[in-house]
Amino acid sequence: MSDPSPPTGALRVAVTGASGLIGRALGDSLRADGHSVLRLVRGSPAAADERAWDPAAGRLDAAGLEGLDAVVHLAGESIAQERWTAARRERILRSRVDGTTLLARTLAGLRRPPRVLLSGSAVGYYGDRGDELLDETAAGGTGFLADVCRAWEAAAEPASAAGVRVVRLRTGVVLSRRGGALPRMLLPFRLLVGGRLGHGRQWVSWIALDDEVGAIRHLLAADDVAGPVNLTAPRPATNAELARAVGRALRRPAALPTPAAALRLAFGKLASVLLDSTRAAPRVLERSGYVFRHPELAAYLQAELG
Repeated sequence: MSDPSPPTGALRVAVTGASGLIGRALGDSLRADGHSVLRLVRGSPAAADERAWDPAAGRLDAAGLEGLDAVVHLAGESIAQERWTAARRERILRSRVDGTTLLARTLAGLRRPPRVLLSGSAVGYYGDRGDELLDETAAGGTGFLADVCRAWEAAAEPASAAGVRVVRLRTGVVLSRRGGALPRMLLPFRLLVGGRLGHGRQWVSWIALDDEVGAIRHLLAADDVAGPVNLTAPRPATNAELARAVGRALRRPAALPTPAAALRLAFGKLASVLLDSTRAAPRVLERSGYVFRHPELAAYLQAELG
């Protein structure tokens, strides 16, 4: 998963969300190429490469961030663990906005701010848009996730105002057998009850974990790229296509659809994550020269799961 580093040589990179699926893979990739990774962790640091921060309390040791070359901000409470009660929605919003605000303001106040801040966001920014093809110039959508993403992205502005190159990572559904959404998709197919969700025509903007990490590595070095960047494969798939690809990779049928009404009954407003349609295109990433390792869903899932 290694990408060429900038000509400056080894980098010092701080990563939030370093224990998550993407953060772990990114840290491993950077360290394998000789870069130094500083993990921002909640609670007391347990290793020399960790620094404590507490977004809810507004605590972050600025001195521990001096001399960094880059920061990759991936932290945020999971959106898919439980139903979206009012309290749950507030935690999802605050975990992103408070953490990003604290980090951006702290970086802006350093004597030598990092060269770049890659700050997490999501294709949820675009909302439920049917068949519309959405590149980074598309307007934001409506709904809870779109509102969260707008506030999340705006919270990074203090770093940008201080001269830090800020890239907003609008990530799609990251597919990997190592964690995230994909392992949860597999059980129904293994039990022979897998299939599309709802009508199945909704678009899923997906990306392989290798490409998520590769794109982040690429953007660390792409000094002419700032602003929103869609981190999605160049060919999104419909939910029905995703179901068929999973079924073929597992050699299981994909013939039992789950009605939208059943999903809404089971998950409430959280069902929008499964039923909304977002057809994102990675225009900025491709124009900046990134070459995808896994552009095709069926071939990727066959390699990942076969």
